[in-house]
Amino acid sequence: MTLPYAFRMKTQRRSTPAGGRPLRADAERTVTAILEAAERTLSRDPAATMEQIAEAAGVARTTVHRRFATREALIDALAVWATQRFAAAVDAAHPDTAPPLVALYQTTANVLGVKVGWGFAMSQASSANPEVARVHGDVRETCERLFRRAREAGVLRADVDIPWTRRVYYALIHEAAQNRDEKDTDALATLVVDTLLRGAGTPHPDRL
Repeated sequence: MTLPYAFRMKTQRRSTPAGGRPLRADAERTVTAILEAAERTLSRDPAATMEQIAEAAGVARTTVHRRFATREALIDALAVWATQRFAAAVDAAHPDTAPPLVALYQTTANVLGVKVGWGFAMSQASSANPEVARVHGDVRETCERLFRRAREAGVLRADVDIPWTRRVYYALIHEAAQNRDEKDTDALATLVVDTLLRGAGTPHPDRL
């Protein structure tokens, strides 16, 4: 699974287990391999076993159990890991500094890269997890700041309701990520942004 280059390097930071110290480079590579294998395997078969995940990762079953005591712990870790990738994807688009329209498009493309590439993991991310809740709260605030900048720049109408627009934007991204006929995240991002900014109506419906 290949992450979009725009944020791939930014996400290659040292992983830190909950309540623990950062992992050594070799241990981090092992954990990353397990998590990537878990995403691939569970996307195909949500009932896949730890043994199947270990085989896909190219490691012994005992190695997986040493890192993740249970299957549930592995899935929880996968969800948190993907959520952190999601946050890094947003940050990599420079939503607070890039021109608003550029930032909106790049944020959309980056986020879709995570949602398409890590669909199983993202579906398991629960707001009951404090880290997931924190990340989604930060992203929500970042998104609304970007939309306020877009409104000030004239990309969005002056009377637009920012929280409502964000919810519509989230819904569009969700639907785009479910599109099985189109896997090009740039094309999907264009579709989302175009729909958000122009909708499905004609330019002057009042003249019909």
